[in-house]
Amino acid sequence: MEHDEKVLWVLNEGTKYFRDHAADVSNFNETEIARARKFHSSIPGYEPTPLRSLPRLAAEFGVGGIYVKDESYRFGLNAFKVLGASYAIARYLAEKLGMDISELPYSVLTGDEIRERLGSVTFATTTDGNHGRAVAWTARLLRQSAVVYMPKGSSKLRRDAISAEGARVAIRDVNYDESVRMTAIEAAEKGWVVVQDTAWPGYEDIPLRIMQGYGTAAVEALEQLRTGGHERPTHVFLQAGVGSFAGAVQGFYRAAFGEGCPKIVIAEANKADCYYRSALAGDGKPRAVTGDLDTLMAGLACGEPNTIAFDILRDNVSAFASCPDYAAARGMRILGNPLDGDPYIRSGESGAVTAGLLSLIAQRDYLSGMRDALKLGKDSVILMFNTEGDTDPKRYRSVVWDGEFPTYDGKDVREGFL
Repeated sequence: MEHDEKVLWVLNEGTKYFRDHAADVSNFNETEIARARKFHSSIPGYEPTPLRSLPRLAAEFGVGGIYVKDESYRFGLNAFKVLGASYAIARYLAEKLGMDISELPYSVLTGDEIRERLGSVTFATTTDGNHGRAVAWTARLLRQSAVVYMPKGSSKLRRDAISAEGARVAIRDVNYDESVRMTAIEAAEKGWVVVQDTAWPGYEDIPLRIMQGYGTAAVEALEQLRTGGHERPTHVFLQAGVGSFAGAVQGFYRAAFGEGCPKIVIAEANKADCYYRSALAGDGKPRAVTGDLDTLMAGLACGEPNTIAFDILRDNVSAFASCPDYAAARGMRILGNPLDGDPYIRSGESGAVTAGLLSLIAQRDYLSGMRDALKLGKDSVILMFNTEGDTDPKRYRSVVWDGEFPTYDGKDVREGFL
C-alpha cells in the first residue's frame, strides 16, 4: 500500500449550478417508498433492521450524535441488497401478470396459481457479491431461477454463498462494468431477465424498482430517529459504487424535506471514484473509471455511474470523497471495537467506509476544510448505513484481527497532493 494516499474531497457545485432544473425525485416520494415497504413487510422474517446509537464515538468526534443503520441483519443475508432485488423482481412479475404489486404480497406471489400463470423465468445479473446473492435468494423464494456472474478478483466465499441459494454462478476475467455488458448481451440472446442494480440508456425500469426497494431502509431509519427524538439527521454519509443506494436515500430525503434536506456526503473507493471525478470536473457530466478497479471495497468497485442515481446525486449532494482502502479498514476496526458503552457493529469493507471517512474528517488536520465546509460540530446528528456485515469473513479477520490496511498517519505527504 502507498502510505502517502490521502482522502480527496470536493464540494459539489451541482447543488448551485443545477438548482433550477434539479433531477425529479418524485419516484422516491413517501407513497412510492411505502409501496415497496408494504411488499417487503409481507416477506417472512421481515422486521426493521436496528438503528445503533454511538454516543461515546460522537463525543470523541465532537458531534451531537452518530447513528448507524445496521443492514447486516436484513433477512439473514448480511447486507441491504435484498431490498432492491426482491422489490424489482416482484414488480417485474406483477407487470408480467398484468397486476398491481399491492395485489401480490409474498403469500400470493408464491402460490401455485400464480406460479402456473408465470411459468419459468430466469433472472440474470452481474455482482461483486451481495446483489447477486439477493437476486438468487429472491428467485429461489419466488420459485424461479437465477444466473449470476461475478467480475475478476471476486471472493470465492461470496461466490459460494450465491451458489448456496440455488443460482448458477461463474466468475469472469473482466471488471464489473464489462461483465454487466456481457450479461446483458447473453440475457438478450437467451431470453433471461436482467436484474441489474445500475441503469443505462434504455435500461431503467428495473434499476428504478431496485432503488425504490432500497428506500425501505431510508424510511425505517427516519422513523427510528424520530422515535429517538430527532426529526431528521443534519448529515447523512453514504457509500457509492454505481450510486443506486445513495441515489435512493438521497432521493427519498430530498422528496421528504425539500430544501431542508440533510447534507449528504458520498464516500467512494479511490480506485473506482466515478462520482468524485465527475464532481471535480464540474460540468455536470458523468466520468467513468476503467481498469481492474482493485480495491478492498469490493461492493464499491464499480467505475460507471447509474444514470438515474447520477442526476439525483449531482444535483443534491454536498460533498464527494475519494477514499483509500485504509479508510474502510479503519471504519471496520472502529465499529468492531467500540468505545465503552457503544454497541458493537460488525461491518464489512463497503459498509464501514463512511465511518472511516467520518473519523478522518474529525481527527485529521488536513481535512479540517471539509469539516468546516460541512459545518460538522456539536449540533450535528449524523446518519450512516452499514450496508454489509462480514460477507467475506476471511478478509474481515485479516483487516480487524491482523491489521491489514493500517491507517495512514498524515505525515510526510508530498506537496500539493490535496
